[in-house]
Amino acid sequence: MGIANVLALIGGVALFLFGMQLMGDGLKRVAGNKLELVLWKLSGTPLKGILLGTVVTAVVQSSSATSAMVVGFVNSAMMTVAQSIPIVMGANIGTSVTGWLLCLSMLGGSNGWLSLLSTDTISAVVAFIGIIWLMFSKNETKKHIGGIMLGFAVLMYGMAAMSDAVSPLKESETFRNLLTMFDNPLLGILVGILITALLQSNSASVGILQALSVTGAVSYAAAFPMIMGMGIGASIPVLLSAVGANRNGKRTSLIYLLINVFGTLICTLLFYGANLLLHFDFMQNSTPISMIGIAFVNTLYRIAAIIVLIPFIKSLERFTDFLLRNSSDPEPEKAEEKIPVVQLEERFLENPVLALTQSKEAMRQMAVITEENLFLSFDLIGKYNAEDAQKVIDAEDAVDHYEDKLGTYLVKVTGQTLNHAETLECSLYLHTVADFERISDHSVNIQEAALELYEKNVKFSESAKDELRVLENALRKIVTITFKAFREGDLELAAHVEPLEELIDSLCQSAKLNHVARLQTQICTLQQGFVFNDLLSNFERVADHCSNIAVALVELHADSFDTHEYLSNIKNRQNAEFQQMYDEYSREFAFLDID
Repeated sequence: MGIANVLALIGGVALFLFGMQLMGDGLKRVAGNKLELVLWKLSGTPLKGILLGTVVTAVVQSSSATSAMVVGFVNSAMMTVAQSIPIVMGANIGTSVTGWLLCLSMLGGSNGWLSLLSTDTISAVVAFIGIIWLMFSKNETKKHIGGIMLGFAVLMYGMAAMSDAVSPLKESETFRNLLTMFDNPLLGILVGILITALLQSNSASVGILQALSVTGAVSYAAAFPMIMGMGIGASIPVLLSAVGANRNGKRTSLIYLLINVFGTLICTLLFYGANLLLHFDFMQNSTPISMIGIAFVNTLYRIAAIIVLIPFIKSLERFTDFLLRNSSDPEPEKAEEKIPVVQLEERFLENPVLALTQSKEAMRQMAVITEENLFLSFDLIGKYNAEDAQKVIDAEDAVDHYEDKLGTYLVKVTGQTLNHAETLECSLYLHTVADFERISDHSVNIQEAALELYEKNVKFSESAKDELRVLENALRKIVTITFKAFREGDLELAAHVEPLEELIDSLCQSAKLNHVARLQTQICTLQQGFVFNDLLSNFERVADHCSNIAVALVELHADSFDTHEYLSNIKNRQNAEFQQMYDEYSREFAFLDID
């Protein structure tokens, strides 16, 4: 085997790896780039997790990529370690699909119509159609399918190049003697680990082994231990993906390694133990293994290893907990010790769909904390206690952390390649995250007003209490409607916000005028007036921020963010539907004539 053959082999490996990447990227795009979301949302039971891990890995053509995604899910607390184990198991099975795909390169025929079934002919046709669709089609789906076809063709050409490059080794006695050394299970496993660790791809390692099998020098005895070792070697990129992850993220990456190590140990003991007793013919006579044989052994080994390990899922979880029991994570910030803040996973930035979904989950949690904090601050008015007041302050600190982390993360998302819908969604979150934080700020302001009432023993008149009670109820209503509309993307519900916001503004103005009248008749004092007006200002601002959130939600689906035009249309139009809702809220939230 000369220098030209070595260079051809290297070129074949390069084409092979590039073809795998093209196919995986195209398949992900055809699937709407939502495979990761499927993994996250549908991994409920062990069996379901294994099936999902198998399917997703078969699509992305990489068990390492699937497992690295799962590490990201666990690291961001979107998935538990227990949920991740079945998916990682399924990823080990799914990676064997590529081996079967490569068996298509065995198709061939040299005479007549059979020549149309050759790998070269099929690859050429697929490549031609693929490049036409990729370059000239205006349909995005066809473009992605064209990428898949082109990736398949490149993969097949790479496989053919590797096979042609190693074909001279058929006559090499030295090469045959070298492969005979791998009949030793320990040496074969080590070689498999080394090859995969260098290539960073289990599928590529198996592909190279299949290419070598055309020489007829690769036996079952040599192939089996190398296949087992390749599984262990594929753990290297997964372990590297966990660098910088928290303790549970590291545990998940370690699980990938343990599954392959334990699978190798168990299958080695069972298989070679059975061979000692039964003396399998294909192992004793150095029977050559074909490409199909390698694909079959690879799949059978992986399925068998997972079946053996399924009963020990809980044990694997406990074992990783034991191994990393002394792992020290970065100290959480003070506010996060009291109210956990969702961690936004940097690994998801390359997948905008997943990054935005994670951001939405974080904003939903932020909204829950903000809503509860505001309502707790209402309860402090007239019923102040230090413990609940501290909860309001702690919650505000947590919401501030959410705003800081979400703002930074969303700016990074905008730096990725986004489609129109993703751009609008990202804009919605950037617009509304500040509104959530400002509402929480007003919770603290209300708490401070309640503290002043408590410390100075200020009591409002009955009419002032009634006005505050009506406004509190109206604010609870508008916040509940707004936050629910945001969480569920409910535009019909969002349309209810503006009429209620208009009413709250009107009620606040009426309350201020009423309070001036009470001051003039000395029913209320000037000291009461300062706190009363402070509360009204905060109430009014909370309603304004709810309006901002609802407007942003409506404008997202209207494909624009012309807020002023939207509000002008609502207020100037005063259509029947708006007026009807306004009248209903006016009847629900009305001041009593007490004084």
